[in-house]
Amino acid sequence: MQTTSNVETAPSLTVWDIDTSHAAANFRVRHLMVAHVRGQLGPITGTAWIDDKDPSRSRVEASIDVRGIDTREAKRDEHLRSADFFDVEKFPSLTFRSTAVKKQGSGLALVGELTLHGVTREITLEIEELSPAVKDPWGNLKRGITAKGKLNRKDYGLGWNVALETGGILVGEEVHIELEVELTARP
Repeated sequence: MQTTSNVETAPSLTVWDIDTSHAAANFRVRHLMVAHVRGQLGPITGTAWIDDKDPSRSRVEASIDVRGIDTREAKRDEHLRSADFFDVEKFPSLTFRSTAVKKQGSGLALVGELTLHGVTREITLEIEELSPAVKDPWGNLKRGITAKGKLNRKDYGLGWNVALETGGILVGEEVHIELEVELTARP
């Protein structure tokens, strides 16, 4: 009688590419100390290596085209592309490279290096959802991920601001980020 081992011999790491047409990098930042401006950065490209059995082996590399920033206000978007903020002529994209995936409560924390405006700093993104894989109508294996985080824009050299006569500043320093990404399995 042949016995089988409980040890899995095939690797459990799968490779997924970011589906640029189904991915968004949204942000919000306080304006005039009273409300938030919301916007979206340009297309996201990249790859995720996911190990569902051992998430700590997973990793992500992604790039976002900052030139595509859209806050639904053309003049503001042009100012954000200028040297006062993103300086897209010198720094057209931002990159993220994960360094760790950790359990955090009932979810996961994705720790990595974010390079923005020529500055690289560590950031932690909370993974709110990592959906199970499903097949789309064309036979492609898909899954989605939702992640949130925040950063201080001054830490990345984005320090432009105006003091308000009533106190406070025109543009808040803390930026909230939300990523909605659909992944496609590599064949």
